Amino acid sequence: MSKEKIALAYSGGLDTSVMIKWLKDKYDAEIVAITGNLGQQKEIENLESKALSTGASKFRFVDLREQFVEEYIWRALKAGALYEDVYPLATALGRPLLAKALVDAALEEDCTMLAHGCTGKGNDQVRFEVTFASLAPHLKVLAPLREWEFTSREAEIAYALEHNIPVSATKKSPYSIDENIWGISIECGVLEDPMVSPPEDAYQITISPEKAPDAPTVVELEFHEGIPVSLDGQKMSGLDLIIRLNDIGAANGVGRLDMIENRVVGIKSREIYEAPAATILHFAHRELERLTLEKSVFQYKKNISQDYANIIYNGTWFSPMRKALDAFVDETQKPVTGLLRLKLYKGNVTLLGRTSPYSLYNEELATYTEADTFNHKAAAGFIHIYGLGLKTFSQIHSGR
Repeated sequence: MSKEKIALAYSGGLDTSVMIKWLKDKYDAEIVAITGNLGQQKEIENLESKALSTGASKFRFVDLREQFVEEYIWRALKAGALYEDVYPLATALGRPLLAKALVDAALEEDCTMLAHGCTGKGNDQVRFEVTFASLAPHLKVLAPLREWEFTSREAEIAYALEHNIPVSATKKSPYSIDENIWGISIECGVLEDPMVSPPEDAYQITISPEKAPDAPTVVELEFHEGIPVSLDGQKMSGLDLIIRLNDIGAANGVGRLDMIENRVVGIKSREIYEAPAATILHFAHRELERLTLEKSVFQYKKNISQDYANIIYNGTWFSPMRKALDAFVDETQKPVTGLLRLKLYKGNVTLLGRTSPYSLYNEELATYTEADTFNHKAAAGFIHIYGLGLKTFSQIHSGR
């Protein structure tokens, strides 16, 4: 009888390092460790040697950055997806792609089980496992953190030392951090008290707005059908544009977010985010839509934006509903083409100007100068008909 083979979503941190040995022993299985690169900077060095020395039979490193940008981030940006009007969904958006990469590798390696290192009260367990169910319902899913005997980080470290598992962590970091190119999420430690202002050491890439340069930075962004295609007049790939905007925004203190959010599992949590590029691009995209979308489309799309954000946050990316909403969003984005000039200054993003070949702004209709072409006399009849229903209601019900 052949051995079980487990595909493990591997980060190289304490949990997944311990997990390789634990899964291997518990299930008498071969472990294929798989890491997806979404642009994270930490804990990506020497991953292969670390995984193999810990007991994995094979290691796979998958560069997902371009796919993340083109197939996930741009879709979310075009939809205007901000969870509860604030969070640009960096971690949430990366999870379905990481889960898909794990499934793809598992099928190629003839694995019989999938394993992840998500906790039992977080959102990520939902996102991973719902994606697994959508893409490979026949594969068994293992979530060691929900069932193993370790009740603390110290217990995991002791297990690692006992079994000669090389882990760099010996002391718990005060924060739990997840990073990709669309943003960084920071939680735990003193951040669990909503009245405590985030300490400066919680932030990973952004400078404090108070310490940002005294001179503003002006940038120009060009969009084509809802997707940014150039920065300061230079055409560049989506990946390069986001990386560059992250650097520029972070240097100006842009993109710090602090919110109480509603988790999938029903609890509220306090989350700190850093998302310079996402903050700038969502702001610019929304302002270009104000200029180019017809009124009813612009106003209705806000409802779709919330629905789309909920789909991402709740882990149902691979759903018929998301695909259906994509069709609506793609149709709305056809005229969202143009140029915006923005000022970045001490944590703020300010609009300096915008133009589009599909602009619905007509200066001759909007002006109050002699160039005005608006028919003022037509307003009286419009108001009479527009208010007729309320006038009739008031006449019938007055005095009651």
